[in-house]
Amino acid sequence: MKTIASINNPDIKRLKVLQQKSRERKKQDCFVVEGVREVQRAQAAGYHWDCVMVEENALNMEWVKSFEKSNTPIYQIESDLFEKISIRSGTEKIIGIGKSKKHPLSALQLSDAALIVVVEAPEKPGNIGAILRTAAASNIDAVIIADPKTDLYNPNIIRASLGGVFQIPIALDRSENIIEFLIEKKITIAAAALTTNNVSYNTFKYQPPCAIALGSEDQGLTQKWLNVAKPILTIPMNSKIDSLNLSVSAGILMYEALRQNNRLF
Repeated sequence: MKTIASINNPDIKRLKVLQQKSRERKKQDCFVVEGVREVQRAQAAGYHWDCVMVEENALNMEWVKSFEKSNTPIYQIESDLFEKISIRSGTEKIIGIGKSKKHPLSALQLSDAALIVVVEAPEKPGNIGAILRTAAASNIDAVIIADPKTDLYNPNIIRASLGGVFQIPIALDRSENIIEFLIEKKITIAAAALTTNNVSYNTFKYQPPCAIALGSEDQGLTQKWLNVAKPILTIPMNSKIDSLNLSVSAGILMYEALRQNNRLF
């Protein structure tokens, strides 16, 4: 087992670059995930690993054995150094460099009872991660990100999702292709937007297969989505506040769709 004690070690330098630069994550087809829970969820989803870095005091923990069995390189990191490279103040004891997956629309396998969330051009990693966390927790069938502006394997998305990014089917594509895909599959598109012709989210019947589309907080959904959506949904709120956080809105709509279809736990 390799022991690393220097911040100038090439493996540590590579880790820092992957943590900070989307361009390098895409170039290397790799991502960084920190935390026992998140790493284990990626493992369970069949992700492969370049290596894992374990804080020296955690080497005897049970979860380390699973990496030994799969012949994944394990690097022992001295405690002071682990604290420096850990985004989460070293409390999670493990950092993995995993191999990214592709997320094409064609890989989605959806049943006739599918309930899907589509988010167009989201930018904030925290919002994206929170939506994925809620989707995984509620057992939504898939999340589709249209015209993505943020790397799916951004460490902040992984962290905010608590590993939910590894637990549900996800597809990435252009809005035009996604709309064509949904129409071809005869999937109803319901859009959340502030327009003059909308209906309250809890009066619409989310008859599956159904896709709930939301836009970014800054811009909302583009017209191409509003043109194909039936209906346009709104979430009533106090007039003192003119909008809800994107991930909160998505959560409300997800759980209403699941409630109506008797899919709550």
